[in-house]
Amino acid sequence: MGVKRIKKEDAVLVIVDFQEKLLPAMKKSEELEETIVRFAKGCRTLGLDIIVTEQYPKGLGRTTAAINEALTAELFEGEIPKEEYVPVEKTVFSAMRDGVFAERLRKIGKRTVLLCGIEAHICTQQLCMDLLEEGYNVFVIEDGISSRSKHNKKVACTRMTAAGAVLTTYEAALYEMLEGKDSLEFKKISKIIK
Repeated sequence: MGVKRIKKEDAVLVIVDFQEKLLPAMKKSEELEETIVRFAKGCRTLGLDIIVTEQYPKGLGRTTAAINEALTAELFEGEIPKEEYVPVEKTVFSAMRDGVFAERLRKIGKRTVLLCGIEAHICTQQLCMDLLEEGYNVFVIEDGISSRSKHNKKVACTRMTAAGAVLTTYEAALYEMLEGKDSLEFKKISKIIK
């Protein structure tokens, strides 16, 4: 098995269930939300497709306002704001078992999934396992996942990596996709991270 690398031309960001009533129950929820905001902005800057899921939004609320803004607002002066995105509403734990999500991912046509989500040991882990079974390269953004307990997150990370996922951080993933300081997006990404 060769070394797995993140190439922006083949990557899609998947943000799982960062919802108003679910996020506050996670460990270090404010820090986690800020990580997702920065990562989403960075991925947008690099031109990645982004899929957002919401688990039973009627009960758990919508994607948080800060993340919603990161996905749609003007990132840099003079840029046109992104059109409103449409989250995939689901009641299954693994989004791959939802026809809308699976079809959207297949239409994008990328084989590398950058995975962020809550809870790490439920929806994120089950989606990761299904993606791996379907032959996707999965990079779990370790500082972009959480559970209500550290133990559940730790066990989820162990299980996902044992199954073939690669753990990384949002900053490492962004710089890996940049490949060097001569990239057109380097200054913009650096500004987002600082």
